Amino acid sequence: MRYLFILLTISFFSSSCDSVDKKQRAEMTAVETSITTYYLIRHAEKDRSDPNNSDPKLTEIGLERAKNYATFFKNVDLDLIFSTNYNRTRQTVQFVATDKNLEVQTYDPSEMYSEEFQQLTEGKTVLVAGHSNTTPQFVNAIIGEEKYTDMDDNDNSSVYVVTLTEGIKKSQILTLD
Repeated sequence: MRYLFILLTISFFSSSCDSVDKKQRAEMTAVETSITTYYLIRHAEKDRSDPNNSDPKLTEIGLERAKNYATFFKNVDLDLIFSTNYNRTRQTVQFVATDKNLEVQTYDPSEMYSEEFQQLTEGKTVLVAGHSNTTPQFVNAIIGEEKYTDMDDNDNSSVYVVTLTEGIKKSQILTLD
C-alpha cells in the first residue's frame, strides 16, 4: 500500500511537471511566432477646390471611401490606428476607429518606423494612414528595402499589407474600390 501511494505521488508530480512544461513550451512558441501585421493606406479623396489649403478635408467621394474602409476592416481585429496630423488622413480612418472603439494616434511621417513604433506595434495588427509619398516609404522602412515608389496622385484605393513573422517580412498591395 505504501508503495502504491509513493507510485501515485510520483505519477501525479511527473504529470503536473509535464503539463507545466507543455504550457511553458506553448507560451514560448507563441512568443517565437509573434505576428505583426500592418495595413498602410493613403488618405481618401481630398478637396482640391482651394490649391492654397494645405490641410483640406475629404470630399463626399472621399468620405464614402472612408466608410468603405470601415467595411473592409470590419472583420480585422485591429489593435492600433495611426494617422498623420492632417484632416484628410484622420477623416480616412475615423469610421474604422469608431467601429473598433479605438483612438486614432498621430505619428510624424519624418520619423517612420522608429524603434519606439516597432516596440509599440510588435505582435499587433495596425492600421496606418498616410500620403502618396509617405505610405510607400513607410512600407519600405518596415520591409527594409526600396521596393515601392510614390503612389500616383489619383491612387486612393491601394492597401499595403505587411506581415512580419519570425523575421520573415512579406508585403502585398490590395485594392479597395
